[in-house]
Amino acid sequence: MTTMTTGALVSTDWLEQHLDDADLRIIEISATAEDAAYHQGGHIPGAAWFFWKDICWHPTDRQFITPEALAERLGAIGVGPETTIVLYGDPVQYGTYAYWAFTMAGHANLKLLDGTRTKWAREGRPLTTDIPEFTPVDYPPGVGDSSMRLGRDDIRENLSKPGRFLLDVRSPEEYSGERVMEAPKFDHGAERGGRIPGAVHLFFKNLLNDDDTYKSADELRAAFEGVGATPDKNDEIVVYCRLSHRATFTWVAMTRILGFENVKIYDGSWTEWGSIVGFPVEK
Repeated sequence: MTTMTTGALVSTDWLEQHLDDADLRIIEISATAEDAAYHQGGHIPGAAWFFWKDICWHPTDRQFITPEALAERLGAIGVGPETTIVLYGDPVQYGTYAYWAFTMAGHANLKLLDGTRTKWAREGRPLTTDIPEFTPVDYPPGVGDSSMRLGRDDIRENLSKPGRFLLDVRSPEEYSGERVMEAPKFDHGAERGGRIPGAVHLFFKNLLNDDDTYKSADELRAAFEGVGATPDKNDEIVVYCRLSHRATFTWVAMTRILGFENVKIYDGSWTEWGSIVGFPVEK
């Protein structure tokens, strides 16, 4: 019998063998509010669908979903506190973003499909356009934990803090200040280009295989060691990107695959930092 690849990741083999488990719910997290890929292109059988902002953010404030709100949304699709959720993103970093947001909102039983729909489809595994129906259940809210999240003031006040390592996982063009959005997308999202002073660069795609799976633990460790982002050299590692989706992909690699401790995310990332009056920029 196949097993999970790590504590946080499940393989495509494992998931296909567990599609009918009553205590498991699959959720697709989409980058766009239009769910055409889910409806027309097909999704993993039994998967629910959410636009990332609808399930990860407060409906009006720039804050993350609370334990109470998440419990309500998940209870509506038949998820209780003990249900194992398997997330996959479209694209990959939106699944890790939801994993991070759900973790902060107190749902403990979380997994990520390694390779998302990319690997699943390449292997010819089943896809469907059938929309599943769920029986709502009661979900008492969990206990939130936002200790893995940092705000802009903390970043600015500790730019020279000994032992803090700032890791920028955007594309090389974003890091250099040539662009504020990864090419070839429309270049928008901040008023200034550049990086947070002192930040070291590691493009998040260096952690990915071409089928959207994570590289091996040895390869991941080597990538982080190559830029000095390891816990033996730093008291604290802070990761950011443009809006923190790619940062969460990196955070999962560090904390859930390699077991790094004291890794945090600056979730406002460059969209916030690059537009604030009085916040320093390096190029």
